[in-house]
Amino acid sequence: MKNQTQLADITASMGGDFNADTRQSLTQYFFTVPSEDIDVALHIEALRMKSLLSTDSLWENERGAIEQEVAQDLSNPQYIFYSKLLEAMFKGTPYSHDALGTRPSFDKTTGPMLKEFHDTWYAPNNAILVVVGDLQPQKVLDEVKTLFEPIPSRTLPQRAEINLEPVKPDTLNLTTDLPYGLAIISFRMPGNDSPDYAASQILSDVLSNQRGNLYSKLVPEGKALYAGFQYANLPKSGLGFALAVFPKDADSKSLINEVQLILNDEVKNGLSADLVEAEKRHELSSFEFQKNSVSGLASIWSEAVAAEGKQSPDEDLTELQKVTVDDVNRVAAKYLNFEHAIYTVLTPQSSGKPISKNSFGGKESFAPKNPKEVALPDWAAKALGRLSVPASVVNPVVTEFPNGLKLIVQPETVSNTISLYGKIKNNSDLQTPKGKEGVASVLDQLFSYGSKTLDRVAYQKALDDIGAEASAGTDFSLSTLADKFEDGVKLLADNELNPALPERAFKVVRMQTAAAVNGELKSPDYLTSKALSTGLYPIDDPVQRETTPESVDSLTINDVKDYYSKVYRPDQTTIVVIGNIIPEKAKEIVGKYLGNWKTEGPKPLTELPAVPLNKPSISAVPDESRVQDKVILGETLQLTRDNPDFYSLQLGNHVLGGAFYATRFYKDLRENAGLVYYVSSSFNIGKTRSTYEVEYGCDPQNVSKARSIVARDLQQMQTTLVTQHELEQAKAMLMRELPLSESSLSSIARGLMSRSVNGLPLNEPTIAAKKYLQLSAEDIKNAFNKWVRPMDFVQVTEGPNPQ
Repeated sequence: MKNQTQLADITASMGGDFNADTRQSLTQYFFTVPSEDIDVALHIEALRMKSLLSTDSLWENERGAIEQEVAQDLSNPQYIFYSKLLEAMFKGTPYSHDALGTRPSFDKTTGPMLKEFHDTWYAPNNAILVVVGDLQPQKVLDEVKTLFEPIPSRTLPQRAEINLEPVKPDTLNLTTDLPYGLAIISFRMPGNDSPDYAASQILSDVLSNQRGNLYSKLVPEGKALYAGFQYANLPKSGLGFALAVFPKDADSKSLINEVQLILNDEVKNGLSADLVEAEKRHELSSFEFQKNSVSGLASIWSEAVAAEGKQSPDEDLTELQKVTVDDVNRVAAKYLNFEHAIYTVLTPQSSGKPISKNSFGGKESFAPKNPKEVALPDWAAKALGRLSVPASVVNPVVTEFPNGLKLIVQPETVSNTISLYGKIKNNSDLQTPKGKEGVASVLDQLFSYGSKTLDRVAYQKALDDIGAEASAGTDFSLSTLADKFEDGVKLLADNELNPALPERAFKVVRMQTAAAVNGELKSPDYLTSKALSTGLYPIDDPVQRETTPESVDSLTINDVKDYYSKVYRPDQTTIVVIGNIIPEKAKEIVGKYLGNWKTEGPKPLTELPAVPLNKPSISAVPDESRVQDKVILGETLQLTRDNPDFYSLQLGNHVLGGAFYATRFYKDLRENAGLVYYVSSSFNIGKTRSTYEVEYGCDPQNVSKARSIVARDLQQMQTTLVTQHELEQAKAMLMRELPLSESSLSSIARGLMSRSVNGLPLNEPTIAAKKYLQLSAEDIKNAFNKWVRPMDFVQVTEGPNPQ
């Protein structure tokens, strides 16, 4: 390829999900593409390894956008914590800093330096290629040999040694813009090359189990909103940290002392053998579930082979199954060492009062015209020139039970697992009684306390015994091995239909929710969301209802039970079952445990009323923790989902965004101007109301400049036909999104659920693909001209005051 524009056009036309991440020890590139385009993806990876087009001018163009990425991370208090933790844990080693880089380091970087780095490390003898999916192995291997074998190997430099010194105990006090605080005790843990690696993974799992002491002695007792343990590994070392979440204004010092006492007792008394065996079962189930996603399975293989030096992920599973309770206790005693721990408290800070005004003054254009189109290489042009409706592999069987419950079953044999997804159609803004705001949240949290037959611990143990994961509520789910599916459905149905709702737990959850709401109402994220809805919708619109500590404190257990009885109905419920099961068996099991679920009274109203067009406005939500502004531009639309212009707008949106440098927003805002690192745009079109939103992140002085470019690009969509190249590329993206949406069982299930709940045909993606192929550039222009209002956005910024 001659330039980055060709790469952008190729990847956009494949509709693929492509990205990269760099850690302290490796860089990974990810491509998820339709199987018919595997040869194109392999060509790109071979070219990436073979050479790098890097000059000072190209680097200068990209540097501004990458600096925006750094600013984005520096606006995240959790990233600041992680950076400081790395420095404290791994001082004097290459692990002591994140691989992202800094603005000063970018100032010292040149195009030739980047090329030298590429020529040093990008070599076939320093790379591992993982290909997963619906393919013919020998054909792919032959293609790989043709493309990669001519690339010469290189003599690799010696890697820096990791010489770890003892961790010096320290205390970090930081602030966060989250509505809650974090109390954390961090430990240096073994790396993935250590014989203690597998036992450390099980230790982390056990400490996070909700039957374990860390959770049980804090959350149900009202001392924390959440508690658990996390483990992140590097080749030669790792990080483990116990985490407790507390509401704003809580006593964080007392909480972190409680966490230490609990961990001390675990080390002193030993971990539960039952929990060790339970987590080994969960690891076994998790390993099987990893087969259900093409990209997920590829990532697992890449992690095992490239990062950990294993021959396959099977080695990890084998080592995990060998772990004993004695191994876990030994590792806990060795690594949970408080004399070498880092204590951290992230205290929530309130946002300042939002600043509002009614107009947008920027009208100048800062972006050059769209660059000229480039010709694609023959190997790409031929493959990507196909514009046809892909065949779908989804063919569900639908059953409606006499009580109104709808069951959708999609058999799949890629793994020995079954997943169940359920949704009760509801709308708390419409169904919550006046003055009882917050009742839906309290009820949702109470489901974790078990059923009328199994209390919280007994219910969790029953799930642990079969290696299953389940959650109840208006959105409920179950993931289990195939032979345990009926056991899992029995447990989930008992929790969903007969929740315990214990009085003591209700009082604890009510207190926790009121405290959490108190912090949320003052948090920048909430105030940003509130400012957007205030600008978009009338003051008396249902979405303007607000949960307050007072409304939560006023709740009684009878309020919760009454809400449950009115909202939880089989005739508002859809269930999707996907996995290794035949439809008849799924129907039998679901009918056995949910078929007798009763309903009373007429169906409730769950669709929000239509709204008028919004007026333009600007609001700025201060957030002292951010160095970069998050910018949201939103407006209401008058069309609804049944309007045929839906398809024209979606096709036009794929001209504007969604494919990195190949689409207009990315070209103009990132590649040409270097003003943003990311930009997204979306039409959210529903049955009764719709919105259009654009979101980006940039430095405060660039907010208006970037918005001017967005407005200019939208106006151009209204006045000038998109090019034939852009039209075909957008259609190619949408055609290939269909097979990509079927690249994991969870995405198939989510799609079926969404279409069913929204009253769309289950084969809507195929119907839509046929419509997209028929649309013209004129259709796009007319739709944007009719519905989009480039100068009427509600603008909300979160961060420093924009200039």
